[in-house]
Parts: sequence; C-alpha cells; structure tokens
Amino acid sequence: VQLQASGGGLVQAGGSLRLSCTASGLALSSYAMGWFRQAPGKERDFVAASRRRGGTTHYHDSVKGRFTISRDNAKDTTYLQMNSLKPEDTAVYYCAAAPPSTIWSSIFTTRAYNIWGQGTQVTVSS
Repeated sequence: VQLQASGGGLVQAGGSLRLSCTASGLALSSYAMGWFRQAPGKERDFVAASRRRGGTTHYHDSVKGRFTISRDNAKDTTYLQMNSLKPEDTAVYYCAAAPPSTIWSSIFTTRAYNIWGQGTQVTVSS
C-alpha cells in the first residue's frame, strides 16, 4: 500500500502548480483524501480534503479560493491545483488517505489519516 506524490517544484509568486498523488495497493474510492504541508521547523498543517466520491471538500482558510482538491477514482489519483501561489505556501506537501470509518469532522487532523505519501517540495520565490 503506497501513496506517491509528485508535481512539486520552484515557482514564482503568483504562479501555479498541480500536485498529484497516486495510490497503489488500495482503491482510492474507499478513502477520504487529504493534503497537508509542513514548513521547516513547523508542524504539519492541514490544507485540503475531499470525501470518497469527491463531492464534498474542505479547505484551510489560507488557501480557499486559490487551491482546489480533486480526484479521479478511476485512476486512483488525487490532485491539488494551486494557483496564485505565495512565498508562505513554501513547504513539503503530503497527501494522505483516511479510512472509510473516519468521521468527516476530524478530516483536518493528521490523526484521521493512516496512509501517507512521501511528500513533494513546493518552493515559491518572491
């Protein structure tokens, strides 16, 4: 069982990136999916999450209107489209899967997730 994140890189402020997270060994349609980020010396923070079918999403206030989480269950892949990037968005971004029993109200916490990807670095220059 594995999540593989990709798509990070170096971008100027105001630019865009799309992160991808592909699952192997599990059916993504059975899991709520989340994105978190961790800047150097800081805790891992919630960014966005989507329900199993993707119809319901939740975002941290700092990324609302700029980031969009989506998923293609047929491809076992979830995405994070990031627009209007800011230097403060610089971090390692992690995707994670939460089991079917997860209560939606806990989806913004790291403890709700039991499978994590390896992280992809996003650096936004000013």
